[in-house]
Amino acid sequence: MVNVQGPWSPLLGRLSLGAIPDNPIIMGAFIFSVVLGALIFAYLTYADRWGYLWREWLTTVDHKKIGVMYIIIGLVMLFRGFVDALMMRTQQVLADGPHSPGFLGAAHGYLVPYHFDQVYSAHGTIMILFAATPILVGLMNVVVPLQIGARDMAFPYLNALGLWLTAVGAALIMLSLFLGDFSHAGWVGLTPLTELAYSPGVGTDYWMWAIQISSVGTTLGAANLIATIVKMRAPGMTWGRLPIFTWTALSTNIIALTSFPVLGVALGLLGLDRYFGTHFFTAGLGGNLMLYSDLFWIWGHPEVYFVILPAFGMMSEIIPTFSEKPLFGYVTMVAASFAIAGISWSVWLHHFFTMGAGPRVNTFFSVATMVVGIPTGVKVFNWAFTVYRGRSRFETPMMWAIGALFMLLVGGLTGMMLAMPPVNYSVHNSVFVVAHFHTMLMVVVYGILGAVSYWFPKVFGFKLNEPLGRRFFWFFTAGTVMVFIPMYTSGFMGMTRRLDYLANPALWPFEVAEEFGIGLYLVSIYYFVRQLYVSLRDRDRNRVGADA
Repeated sequence: MVNVQGPWSPLLGRLSLGAIPDNPIIMGAFIFSVVLGALIFAYLTYADRWGYLWREWLTTVDHKKIGVMYIIIGLVMLFRGFVDALMMRTQQVLADGPHSPGFLGAAHGYLVPYHFDQVYSAHGTIMILFAATPILVGLMNVVVPLQIGARDMAFPYLNALGLWLTAVGAALIMLSLFLGDFSHAGWVGLTPLTELAYSPGVGTDYWMWAIQISSVGTTLGAANLIATIVKMRAPGMTWGRLPIFTWTALSTNIIALTSFPVLGVALGLLGLDRYFGTHFFTAGLGGNLMLYSDLFWIWGHPEVYFVILPAFGMMSEIIPTFSEKPLFGYVTMVAASFAIAGISWSVWLHHFFTMGAGPRVNTFFSVATMVVGIPTGVKVFNWAFTVYRGRSRFETPMMWAIGALFMLLVGGLTGMMLAMPPVNYSVHNSVFVVAHFHTMLMVVVYGILGAVSYWFPKVFGFKLNEPLGRRFFWFFTAGTVMVFIPMYTSGFMGMTRRLDYLANPALWPFEVAEEFGIGLYLVSIYYFVRQLYVSLRDRDRNRVGADA
């Protein structure tokens, strides 16, 4: 981008008027955002709600309201990440390959490769760090103090600071859509692609600072939640009486407190390379490319368990409630949670089995990856024994919890496959790997959606509409099946990830099936929005404890 010198250049850095994109898709998103923002502004002004919004929400230190705002940020970013996924799948369906006429004559689809790279980079960054993480932190904010009998978090103002740091990171992601570009180096930000020579624009800076700022907020929130659980329990709330969700929150935030600083170091060194000419990751000048990969995944794989352990806790709350039985194996559930958290630090290298580390290194990390399945299997059997001979009520929260259990079985079994270096060599960099980690993320999504319907009355005082919740569940599940089963299949058949076109036209039917699955997701979103609307409209009839 051209840097136009002027009075604003010290403030804008490399940004200039030329950084405003002229892409029609981006302009459409910009117009939509402006119109939506104008409507919200007009409503708040007309209803005279600005004072209420400022006093009751934007400046609050109440843990429940902060938790709700975390969840709102996560849902907004989840929608943005879903749109990115829709764009990627549609591009691949339309662009059969560089030498084919393409579907409906669109040989190259509707996205240029550079824009496509930004879309999938944003999708991964958003879904992990700005959708799943804020929603889970929000649920922990709401639920943990209530479960342990605390009036609030240990450090309420620190809690608010963590929220707004996360909001700033999310705002940078959204701003990059309209001003400048986003990173094109993937959500992992692999070097040397993120070095200044290969990414001279502002995209990598957006990506780096958004993650860096939000990770500080997550680290502060982790310290706060740990202090709350350790020091703020009500009299009589001994360690042996803690709810399982609180135990998983404790193990989760121990992971966050110890892993997110590693990410901060990795991004800090990358920033020094970009801004001050150091060469920590520049292979030709004494640096080490693999140093970045090691640092990133030393954070990255514990982060996987940071997002999945709370989902396990949610399942452990929902399944006993709707089985009308106590949770089977309370002590082993707690031990399994901390075992997973501990083992998570010893598996990061399975993300690059193909780098040539040698058979001894690969064997160690292969075995370590398989070992993590033992405590996870303990949890699965405990949930199964909880349901066994119980009086199960398959209401919406229970349906989501059972769905999460099935996603865990599929994701865990494919994870065991990928833990074997020979199999990993065969499917490395294919969409089979993408399908695997998305299946594991579906455990988190199903757990979150089950927890939202389960704890919604605790926060707002009324229940969500049950029939619409069931429709939401079934359409969402149908979409999951239609998206990821074809992805597993085409991955085994050699479809490479991150391509903006379909290299093998024979795999095109699988892409069409995935696109149909995305359509089912859209239908499920409709029912989710309708469920919220109808539940809000009929909230007086659905009050907890009221006669329906």
